[in-house]
Amino acid sequence: MPRISKIGAAALGAFGFGSVVVGPVPISYLMIAGGGAGGAAGGGGGAGGYLTNTTDLTVGVTYTVTIGAGGAGGAGVGGQGGSTQFTGLTNTVGGGGGAYGTGGGSATTGGSGGGGSVNAVTGAAGTSGQGNAGGNGINTDSFAGGGGGGASAVGSNASAVAGGDGGAGSASSITGSSVTRAGGGGGGGYNGSTAGTGGAGGGGNGASSGAGASGTANTGGGGGGGANGGNGGSGGSGVVILSVPTSRYSGTTTGSPTVTTSGSNTILTYTSSGSYTA
Repeated sequence: MPRISKIGAAALGAFGFGSVVVGPVPISYLMIAGGGAGGAAGGGGGAGGYLTNTTDLTVGVTYTVTIGAGGAGGAGVGGQGGSTQFTGLTNTVGGGGGAYGTGGGSATTGGSGGGGSVNAVTGAAGTSGQGNAGGNGINTDSFAGGGGGGASAVGSNASAVAGGDGGAGSASSITGSSVTRAGGGGGGGYNGSTAGTGGAGGGGNGASSGAGASGTANTGGGGGGGANGGNGGSGGSGVVILSVPTSRYSGTTTGSPTVTTSGSNTILTYTSSGSYTA
């Protein structure tokens, strides 16, 4: 029996013999890069770049997902977060590292920028459309670091008595529930200053003694700045979330995403690299 092409099948559907769904698959997505680490005795790490929108996928094409790692904390300028990628979409930029207080290393730019410190005061810039700048540090008798930038707000500047708070992240209901992600890390406090608080959405708290707290995994949160003599906290890893109409969901994935449903959509949450075939 001869095979019926997709065009022929669609034509048959017009005459009441059935129909075939063809054309692109409309999806919604959320992509967040890895957060930057806080600086030693310094500024908070910037949140990973944050992008959410809609797009169309082509039936039969395999799309790859790469999840950015959080930047490594340590005894210097905070490490840069890794980029998160999805085939055909703009990559999200990893969060910038917080400035190094006693060593004077400057904060770095990123999806959101890292916060400044006592010896490298100025916070770094974020990436337009993905995040915000880090706050400034301060050089007074009581030193303190600026907060890292977040997805929806700049990091706060340090004051004479406290490190700057991390910028707030952004809320998304792509999974069916509102969740805030991509908060900046709080600035470190030292010589009597209190520490800054991590921004809502996974930002790590700065430290007033010892090491800063790490950003929360799979939120892209920035790490907190360390206190005098303390390391910066590491950034949180990124995430990719896809919302696909269940009627068009192929079920073909790699990388073991978490699969849930919300209303008429199937939700794929990737916390490690993988792929989806539309």
